[in-house]
Amino acid sequence: QVQLVESGGGLVQAGGSLRLSCAASGRTFDSYAMGWFRQAPGKEREFVAANNWSGASTYYADSVKGRFTISRDNAKNTVYLQMNSLKPEDTAVYYCAARIRFSGSSWFLAMGEYDYWGQGTQVTVSS
Repeated sequence: QVQLVESGGGLVQAGGSLRLSCAASGRTFDSYAMGWFRQAPGKEREFVAANNWSGASTYYADSVKGRFTISRDNAKNTVYLQMNSLKPEDTAVYYCAARIRFSGSSWFLAMGEYDYWGQGTQVTVSS
């Protein structure tokens, strides 16, 4: 069983920044592929960013590319999402996800590829 706890959400003005953190339990965090997803009111959950076990390989949704950065600290069992130049359309509940199945050196886009999810943290961007 893996527990994921997100933090760092809040209210920010457009153009501002936030850093989300996701702390994971488990002894083998450094083997997990990790991802960030978000869900806006009335919309489906969507992919935001992902990285592989080492963090050396990353992938981003087009909507956040160049503004968001996913990173991880395996010594702290934590994955981060640095969000810069925030826009009102970034308003959503942000979820981190962990894949504990064999991942090789890959990152993953689809929700079904992940095994555990956090409870989410609200990000609200005002215009």
